[in-house]
Amino acid sequence: MGRIVVIGAGLGAMATAARLAVAGHTVTVYERTSTYGGAVGRFEREGFAFDTGPGLLHLPAVYRDLFVKTGKKPLEECVGLSQVDPAARHVFADGTRVDLPNASRAGTVAALEAALGAGAGERWGDFLTRAREAWDRTRRPLLEEPQPADPKALAREPYPALKAGLLRRPTRTLAQVGERELRDPRLVALLDSYAEAYGFPPASAPAAAAVLPYMEQTFGSWYVAGGIRALADAVYERCRERRVEFVFDAPVDEVLTEGERAVGVRLESGEAVEADHVVVGAPVPELYREQVLPWRSGDEWTRFQRHGTSRLTVLLALRGAREEGAVHRTVVHGAGDPLYTPTVTVLRPDDPALRPDADHESVTVSMMLDMVPEEDWAKLADRMVEAAAAAVPGLVERLLWREVRTPEDVRKATGTAEVPGPALASARGDWLPAPSLSPVPGLYFAGGWSHPGGGLAHAGMSGALVAGLIVEGAEFRGSR
Repeated sequence: MGRIVVIGAGLGAMATAARLAVAGHTVTVYERTSTYGGAVGRFEREGFAFDTGPGLLHLPAVYRDLFVKTGKKPLEECVGLSQVDPAARHVFADGTRVDLPNASRAGTVAALEAALGAGAGERWGDFLTRAREAWDRTRRPLLEEPQPADPKALAREPYPALKAGLLRRPTRTLAQVGERELRDPRLVALLDSYAEAYGFPPASAPAAAAVLPYMEQTFGSWYVAGGIRALADAVYERCRERRVEFVFDAPVDEVLTEGERAVGVRLESGEAVEADHVVVGAPVPELYREQVLPWRSGDEWTRFQRHGTSRLTVLLALRGAREEGAVHRTVVHGAGDPLYTPTVTVLRPDDPALRPDADHESVTVSMMLDMVPEEDWAKLADRMVEAAAAAVPGLVERLLWREVRTPEDVRKATGTAEVPGPALASARGDWLPAPSLSPVPGLYFAGGWSHPGGGLAHAGMSGALVAGLIVEGAEFRGSR
């Protein structure tokens, strides 16, 4: 068995490490910060606790598979896992509200029909039918297999073209899907919010982004007791059980190559560490351009997905208990200029682990940023709290204190201020991240900036793909 060096201790990198250790490899993880988890962080103050990254888990089967393949205790024995129902409450700019049930297409259609008027639910249901077609076309090559060397199959738009008379009219962007198929501005806002949650602008995101609401509404939203940070704790402990070694406060300066093959890493301290394989959980393509392949340039290394934007988060410590009928997640839709009326996601987990006592509440308000200058972050944080008042009765009167987490905090935790989104099939393959298998033999990429992209589930999938490539070789084609 070989010696494996893993750069970074994010969820995707740790998922890779655990799987490789079970296969008999000696695995050492070098993390530049003092803790594990990457974007899955935690902030604590005065008895309040908050997730500083993702707040919900989608496709928990990814982590169930990880725990089944790496030990005796299944996921549910390591973390408390529960479905969030309703999946979300949406508050639209005109004041209309609708609660969407968790993982129930029929329930979602009925809720939209009742709240938005006759025909609204039917139009959304028809859209989901087409979204499922896109999902069926891309699920395996996009999520379950390593990205092919020639990704032409993933460069085609999988969303079905609409029939207009005798001809079929292709739909190229998510904005066109909303305009042509949904028409109601509230349905359009609902659709847009799924893309915007990952920092994808609907006007430029491919129609294939329709798979994002399909996945959530089909497979559901889940909460981890104690917050998503508890999932990172559990994955870290599984790695330790499998004798993965972690070295913290150990930035990697470069990947060492010999004859154009990766043979180890050099730490910032100057120490050289030999390895048979190197797995990079750090952001790419920066590492392509600046550390791994500095002698190469041009379009060959710039096609990788660069659509990630950053996140602004406001953590709110409130006096007073949650009111009856409060929901876990509310999306408050803005109108007009996002700097003044932003669309925000408000998370209100009913979790004793996140509050001092039953007479207080921890609330997280977040939004993705796109081209908002740093000097406007403080003003935008104020607007976000104002918007959140639509989801939290009496918020202003209940507020004890707040903590603002900026893109700079994201950069400190992960190495880049950008937050990667999941891979999307589209024309030219512009929305694909870097492949798991690099052009340098012995070098692999795992985590949100590599195939199949960002998000907890996708990062976990990257671990399975990279482990398969190392254990079985380049002919590995994913689980069957």
